[in-house]
Amino acid sequence: MSDAALGITRSIAGQPWHWRRASADMASENLAPDDLVTQLLLARGVARDDLDRQRTPTLRGFMPDPSLFRDMDAAAARLADAVEKGEAVTIFGDYDVDGATSAALLVRLLRGFGLPVGAYIPDRLMEGYGPSGAALVKIGEAGSKLVVTVDCGAQAFDAIAEAKAAGVEVIVVDHHQCATTLPVALALVNPNRLDEEADAAIHGNLAAVGVAFLLGAALLRTLRARGFFAGRDEPALIELLDLVALGTVADVAHLTGFNRALVTQGLKVMARRGNTGLAALMDAARLTKPPSASDMGFALGPRINAGGRVGKSDLGVRLLTTSDPQEAAEIAAELNRLNEERRAIEAAVLEQALEASIACGNAPVAIVAGEGWHPGVIGIVAGRLKERLHRPAIVIAVDADGTGKGSGRSISGVDLGAAILAAKETGLLVAGGGHAMAAGLTVERHKVDALGAFLNDRLAADVERASGDKALLIDAVLAPRGINPLWCDAIESAGPYGAGWPAPRVATGPVRIVESGIVGTDHVRLIVSGDDGARFKAIAFRSAETELGQALLHARGRKLWLAGRAKRDDWGSRPAAELHLEDAAWAD
Repeated sequence: MSDAALGITRSIAGQPWHWRRASADMASENLAPDDLVTQLLLARGVARDDLDRQRTPTLRGFMPDPSLFRDMDAAAARLADAVEKGEAVTIFGDYDVDGATSAALLVRLLRGFGLPVGAYIPDRLMEGYGPSGAALVKIGEAGSKLVVTVDCGAQAFDAIAEAKAAGVEVIVVDHHQCATTLPVALALVNPNRLDEEADAAIHGNLAAVGVAFLLGAALLRTLRARGFFAGRDEPALIELLDLVALGTVADVAHLTGFNRALVTQGLKVMARRGNTGLAALMDAARLTKPPSASDMGFALGPRINAGGRVGKSDLGVRLLTTSDPQEAAEIAAELNRLNEERRAIEAAVLEQALEASIACGNAPVAIVAGEGWHPGVIGIVAGRLKERLHRPAIVIAVDADGTGKGSGRSISGVDLGAAILAAKETGLLVAGGGHAMAAGLTVERHKVDALGAFLNDRLAADVERASGDKALLIDAVLAPRGINPLWCDAIESAGPYGAGWPAPRVATGPVRIVESGIVGTDHVRLIVSGDDGARFKAIAFRSAETELGQALLHARGRKLWLAGRAKRDDWGSRPAAELHLEDAAWAD
């Protein structure tokens, strides 16, 4: 690692600051926009000979051949048969945003062929995660002998075997980690299959909706080869990229490679508001400008998730597939209401989970369990716990029968999904699976302690290594006058930003705090002034009770270096910028 940025080896938050790219030229205060974008791309691992492709990520430049993936051609051929015969098809999706967008994509595509297509989203509380044999058999009895599972199914051994015995064919479209053996599905398309070839496995960071998009492309290619489109229009798959972008961002998939192209192009489609349901949801969220990746992650995604977490699981798919403006507005309003309800439930469970986490001490993985916790918010609470404790966290809601439904979130460098699969194979779990950064599980209450011991032993070295590598990575240092709308506009061309492709983090200073206070829910709000006379606003979210927040509230008269993300602020009479603070360090 390069020398500490600005000489800061220990900040107020207790970490060193390093340049994201090991080069002193990142400290320039007068970067031209083209130079800035080049440096941002290089700092995110882009090779110099790949800069042109990465500046403008297109599908043509990044999309893999769908046939690279095992079972893709078989899945496309079976769906093509269904299209030609007019068969009934049911899309069985998970109840989160990735599942809803994956299901909506295939429903809209297949309905474009005139097929009778239904969507089945299991109830989180009554049915749990993934397909059950009873549900698949029931779907078959209702007339649909072909079911496509999306964002689930990779671990549904018994359910798919039961469906097969009842004459129901199942195609699995998933991205969760697979075991060494696979369910007896007609086809299982998943870049995280252990038997996948290297050129397909490199796309293991795709969300399920990205895999569904590739299946849609393979289907159109198969039908094209059969001459199906002679005399008829071919569906515009690209018009469904708004769904792909939303599912990819909301599932926190890394925005590198093909994912980055999907989100870049999907944002353009979403800005056209062609999807009636998405347009209604944007109105409900009061998004009047073209949406950003951040809007999808923090405004649209949580509202769709609210249906599956605390309301009706199928609301998201119904919204994303309707063409009726009135129905769309009604569903969007209901999701907006449910999202507010979800926030209240989440706050209560988080408070209890934080208290319970004290008993975990310094264990590598924080595992907390509680009776009566709402299982619909445990994933969000696990994420909050991970952020507070800076280590993997698992939150388990235990029901009256002693069965716990758990959700976990991990930190970079710690593969939680693989550990959960290993725990399942040892008999500690009733069910479990996931991917590196997130996982779900079912465990009996009396085995929670044993599960904790197993995970802590397995992941201790990885957590220690990941924690030891912790440093705040800085892209550039700006004078206080550099925190302005021009900077914010210039950096957008190197986006979209998200997991795996972080928004540029800048350091600025030295500054003095002119005003400070607490706003909202424990947010620390500042007005700061630099030696160059420039003033700007800054905010440190959910930090009032932290060491950083307390230091900022009591730092009058002392000089500071600040680090965070510069964001455009259009609320006032003229454009401005503010700094979303992540850390600070004393400058005197």
